[in-house]
Amino acid sequence: MKYLCTFIIGLLLFSCKAQLPQDVMARVEPVTNFVNPFIGTGGHGHTFPGATMPFGMMQLSPDTRLDGWDGCSGYHYSDDYIYGFSHTHLSGTGVSDYGDILLMPTNAINFDNGHTSTNSEIKKHGYGSHFSHEKEVAQPGYYGVHLDDTNIDVWLTVSKRSGMHRYDFPLESEQFVILDLAHRDELLDYRIQKINDSTIVGFRHSKAWATDQRLFYVLQFSRPIKSITYQENGTAIAKNYKFQSKKAAIEFDHSSATSLFVNVGISAVDIDGAVKNLRQEIGQKSFINLKKEAQAVWEQQLHKIDIVSNNLEYKTNFYTALYHTMLAPNLYQDVDGRYRGMDLEIHKTTDFDYYTVFSLWDTYRAAHPLYTIIEQDRTNNFINTFLAKYDEGGIMPIWDLSANYTGCMIGYHAVPVIADAYLKGIRNYDVKKAFEAMTHSASRDHLGLKSYKELGFIPVEAESESVSKTLEYAYDDWTIAQMANAMKKTEDYKMYLERAQSYKNVYDPKSKFMRGRFQNTWFAPFDPYEVNYNYTEANAWQYSFYVPQDVSGFMALLGGKAQLESQLDELFTAEDKTSGRNQADITGLIGQYAHGNEPSRHMAYLYNFVNAPHKTQEKIHQILTELYTNTPSGISGNEDCGQMSAWFVFSSMGFYPVTPGSNHYIIGTPLFEMATINLESGKQFTITAKNLSDENKYIEAAFLNGNALNRTYITHEDIIAGGTLAFEMTNKPAIWGSLDDQEPTTKINDHLIVPAPFIEKGEVAFKGETEISLGTVAKQSEIFYSLNDSKFQLYSTPFKISEATTLSVYASNLSKQKSATVTTTFYKIDPNLAITLETDYANLYNAGGNDALIDGVLGTPDFRTGTWQGYQDNDLIATIDLGQTKAVNSIEINFLQDQRSWIFYPTQVQCLTSTDGEHFKLIHTLNIDAAIEDEKTIIKNISFNLPIREYRYIKLIAKKIGKLPAWHIGNEQDGRTWIFADEIIIKYGH
Repeated sequence: MKYLCTFIIGLLLFSCKAQLPQDVMARVEPVTNFVNPFIGTGGHGHTFPGATMPFGMMQLSPDTRLDGWDGCSGYHYSDDYIYGFSHTHLSGTGVSDYGDILLMPTNAINFDNGHTSTNSEIKKHGYGSHFSHEKEVAQPGYYGVHLDDTNIDVWLTVSKRSGMHRYDFPLESEQFVILDLAHRDELLDYRIQKINDSTIVGFRHSKAWATDQRLFYVLQFSRPIKSITYQENGTAIAKNYKFQSKKAAIEFDHSSATSLFVNVGISAVDIDGAVKNLRQEIGQKSFINLKKEAQAVWEQQLHKIDIVSNNLEYKTNFYTALYHTMLAPNLYQDVDGRYRGMDLEIHKTTDFDYYTVFSLWDTYRAAHPLYTIIEQDRTNNFINTFLAKYDEGGIMPIWDLSANYTGCMIGYHAVPVIADAYLKGIRNYDVKKAFEAMTHSASRDHLGLKSYKELGFIPVEAESESVSKTLEYAYDDWTIAQMANAMKKTEDYKMYLERAQSYKNVYDPKSKFMRGRFQNTWFAPFDPYEVNYNYTEANAWQYSFYVPQDVSGFMALLGGKAQLESQLDELFTAEDKTSGRNQADITGLIGQYAHGNEPSRHMAYLYNFVNAPHKTQEKIHQILTELYTNTPSGISGNEDCGQMSAWFVFSSMGFYPVTPGSNHYIIGTPLFEMATINLESGKQFTITAKNLSDENKYIEAAFLNGNALNRTYITHEDIIAGGTLAFEMTNKPAIWGSLDDQEPTTKINDHLIVPAPFIEKGEVAFKGETEISLGTVAKQSEIFYSLNDSKFQLYSTPFKISEATTLSVYASNLSKQKSATVTTTFYKIDPNLAITLETDYANLYNAGGNDALIDGVLGTPDFRTGTWQGYQDNDLIATIDLGQTKAVNSIEINFLQDQRSWIFYPTQVQCLTSTDGEHFKLIHTLNIDAAIEDEKTIIKNISFNLPIREYRYIKLIAKKIGKLPAWHIGNEQDGRTWIFADEIIIKYGH
């Protein structure tokens, strides 16, 4: 128990130091003491508390969860059982993976992790142990815990690619270490091989988010192995030599010592790589020395920014945030330069460090811009890694993980990372290849890009999340244009600057929101609070301000500065609820501003663009002090590999990169009396705040290098040159920054486009006739249209169509520039048909409304394209009125299965007929075993042949499963299934 006492003494010392005056603390307190790795381990932060190095390969941390969304990092603060300690973890992600090579010290042989046993007592605990946070400590590079059930103390520390465990067993206790390779995700291949009396090597190949992850390991014990019991097919088999198994219980002589050390090396290349990594990084070092080295590295790393504050909570939040920005991307290269590439082959380079875990949809916004200031050398390595992945796998990463493309998230956000770095003068890579890779990313035809390139937007029916993809592609293209302009590539500049204006094509001037265009009409019914498949993890409120590359152009669409300010006011005061599908990522709500997810992060800074900086200052201070706290749930959403924390680091210093690629940082309000950025060049940039307090959050005056700063932004050059930014604070809104020409701007002036016109009014599927009205956001332009490939004519007034028709439209301005031509097919529904739905479909999956099942538009394999009608936890009951009695031969209906998205076939489909609409006769019943697990997305056609006679009414009843099957991951949250149905087809005749 002496090591448990060390825990307590250490915590007491920290508490005593915290009472010292600030000037004394500044001299004696290491900044690592202001990092609380438990921040973000509760709530939905998804961080881990274990030991790791800055951007290191190994994350040696406890595992308290095997699965579930809040178990993505393997640890959640609300848990009280530890399964063991594994060597790889993800920080703040929204998808689970890693948790490789689990070790657990214990005092008996037990291969059960508590989830697979049928014995209730074993199932409760397995080889895991109860623990309490009172007997747990976490610091940068170091973690310790007391295991209550076995009375074992565990201590962990690391180097870049290797780590060390220390286990202190009770006197006279049996000593075992469980090695579990089956822990967490699906195991593809494995090996446990004893090569001498103190060393085990092997590998673990697994499938999860990364579908083919390969990891090799070496375990070196400080004492000889007494015996090993392996598990094979659920049976324990005692063997003392080589054996392959998923699990092993490694026994040590308990009479020789109570402490056991385990040195672990890992590699993605091979066992030899793991051995070399361990030998070079740890060798004969003691636990204490390795811990000191790790913490010395962290101390130096965290001094890249020094802050002065009397508020210990704010100071802890800052250094923890800075720490979190340095947990990913992760080194993915052995000490000899070898690494596993995106082709899963082995490559070697000593020219740069190779990394993985690029959460680019998140990190391009603030984390990578932060690295361009404090990690310029690493930024070059990151970009060289992008280009190596481009060579190995054919594309740059979007979200790569351990030599796998995960296919997760949207955009091609390696592009702005490169452009931002290039425009800031960070260029230690092949610039020509970088530009080639950037344009290659933008030239592909997948994920809606084909439509985007042809039309200037992505139609709802062509690709899911069409609005978000259009907006993010437009920003990415703007960064390509900026780099092309700097490289004097005039044709590329023109093309990508035109594409950067594509946001205009999804702006609805009537609602003033960015909306989906469904067959060139606005997706309806429209609710800006609704979370649906038109947006990525968001709703219209949370994506409609995403035009960082052309705030001036967006402002013009709205009607000017006053209109943008009013729209922002509404954003922050709107009801803080959402409708539509549940989206766990939408958290940290202030009105409809959702700080817990990326699309909102820049919005509070937009007030500066309309000369209302005091509103930016109010909102930024509120977010900094209310949505970041020194608690386990102190991060208001997924930490996302440093992005959430990078926002805090920037904003607490007083500025933020709203538009990476512009080289401008928009001023908010500082949280600290002083912050000093220690640049790699040896220069310093210092931010000071006079008269600062929680009440004095408004900027009264600002000075850059002693000169009055009468603009609400600074440049990258201002920071890199070194110098001072001084704020004078006050307790009420000031005039500073509110005058014309003091605001920041982003504006596209060259190569302006003509946005494509839209159908303002008109039913794509109609009975009788429908009236068509056309609209455009383009000022001083005319609309032309064509019916059924006839000659185009000038549109002046609404017109009607009464038959199935193909309508093509384009717009032209006074300079004869033309928009893209958009074609829509109008369907005429049999006017005699009517459908009555006795159950409610979800608006976000309405497929066009009440008549969607008889409108002639067929569903596609992707349910998110808006062509399926969805019913959640509800039967589908539809009655078709043929208008008169008719001879019906058969009736068909289609159902979609996409079990990963909770969409299942119905368990039963019934067909009933009637001549009067009141008395129905059951004709057929089809039973379906819909709960069978199947990863494939399939459209199932169900056809009923009817007895040859005349009917007027046909009723179809599709019965739900209800709760998700036990094998489904959503079952734990009591998830409810969906039925997705589409076209009902009736065939007449004898």
